[in-house]
Amino acid sequence: MESFFTKVAEINNSVNGVVWGSFGLFLLIGTGVLMTVCTKVFQVTHIRLWWKNTIGSLFSGSVIRHSKEEGSISPFQALCTALAATVGTGNIAGVAAAICIGGAGAVFWMWVAAFFGMMTNFSENVLGIYYRRRNEKGEWSGGAMYYLRDGLGSKKGCSVIGKVLAVLFCIFTMLASFGIGSMGQVNKIVANVATAFDIQALSSVQVMDGISLYNVVLGVVIMILVALITLGGLKRIASVAEKIVPVMIVFFILGSLVIIGVNYSQILPAFKAIFVNAFSPEAFVGGTLGMAISKAVTQGFKRGVFSNEAGLGSSVMVHSNSNVREPVKQGMWGIFEVFADTMIVCTMTALVVLTSGVFDAKTGAIAEGLTDATLVAGAFNSVFSWGNIGQKFVAVAMFLFAFTTVLGWSHYGSKAWEYLFGAKTTIVFKIIHVITVIFGAVMTSSLAWDISDTFNGLMMIPNLIGVVVLFPLVMKITKNYVDRKVKNKDETPVLSYDPAIQAEAEAALADE
Repeated sequence: MESFFTKVAEINNSVNGVVWGSFGLFLLIGTGVLMTVCTKVFQVTHIRLWWKNTIGSLFSGSVIRHSKEEGSISPFQALCTALAATVGTGNIAGVAAAICIGGAGAVFWMWVAAFFGMMTNFSENVLGIYYRRRNEKGEWSGGAMYYLRDGLGSKKGCSVIGKVLAVLFCIFTMLASFGIGSMGQVNKIVANVATAFDIQALSSVQVMDGISLYNVVLGVVIMILVALITLGGLKRIASVAEKIVPVMIVFFILGSLVIIGVNYSQILPAFKAIFVNAFSPEAFVGGTLGMAISKAVTQGFKRGVFSNEAGLGSSVMVHSNSNVREPVKQGMWGIFEVFADTMIVCTMTALVVLTSGVFDAKTGAIAEGLTDATLVAGAFNSVFSWGNIGQKFVAVAMFLFAFTTVLGWSHYGSKAWEYLFGAKTTIVFKIIHVITVIFGAVMTSSLAWDISDTFNGLMMIPNLIGVVVLFPLVMKITKNYVDRKVKNKDETPVLSYDPAIQAEAEAALADE
């Protein structure tokens, strides 16, 4: 078993070096910059508009009321399911790992990736709604595979490449659903739960090198819970997500604010370390100044994408199931998704780590007895120390964050499978996805993370190629929406590539 994992690590490192090299990072940030510029910095210039249409509309019945349409969900359920998949271990262990490897400056580059990623996610959702269609079950199906095939593929001489990229995207999505959407998440659940709620009778029994019976038992329990929910389809996943996600995010933020508040004197030094180390990393990062900055940038971008998934083309697959008719309206939920995930939750985690004393930003030293995986738990325990309440709180938070991520990614992978093999066979994928949960429980932490990074990168490349080629269409749809909704111009809405869906959506808007 050990030799197998060693071989997997060698292959993964080779692929990872390519997809997360200069080309991948340039494509990722370059796409965000392009979409920010071509939409005239929409995330800033229209902040009141997208804020009003997202968080400001949560008490509107049209946003939170469950959809009666077959296979569709409400905008709020779509957001919660997307956040379920994005707010995961990347927000806790991922941020801690980025700081440990790239220094405090990695947080700054997370923010940069998120700022531009807002418009990448916006563009993906706009294209997802515009190119979606009904499958044989009557459910909405959308995602990068459709705008690659029907959007990019409609360009002169691009028919074949559009279809090839669509197939590659689906293959990479399914692989990513096993990495970021299963093994990576479960690995962190098991590590934190086993530490916070140790059961000696199980943890003392070694099944194989470094793997206890406790790990296996936890893996089996999680696998059963995942099966009970994901095999019930999107509506069941969305129903669970809308109940868990808002509560878990609010409680984690409140807990983080207490830690930061207790250590208020370290808030300014923490921000100083973030901004200064972004361009002048501390010696522990390693290498020359240029290499050290490169490491901080890479860690910030990789962990940022792992956290908010902007650029992967993943969350668009659930946003496309929304009963919203306006592509831009769902696109604005994509902006808020990245904002909530990185600018709020990840920032809270970073400040908890940098203000609590569990990590020395100058030397890179981690408090005794902690690792990058348990750093946040140690920070919470520094304040909530009685009975290890802090550690237990983070273990529960990690469980909920990671568990809901597994649920969301099951849907993403099943949509990719649907594109390749048809909607009636998606049960096969769901069963395979459930089985991979057990592998996450027995893999080493670093390998689980590295595989997730690689699959993310592979998935990102075809998706971003599609977004870049179709940016004029995003501009057109966005301008049309702004002209109608902000400038009150009398124009025909641009809602779908399909004339029949366009007519249906126009009629629905007229009835609202």
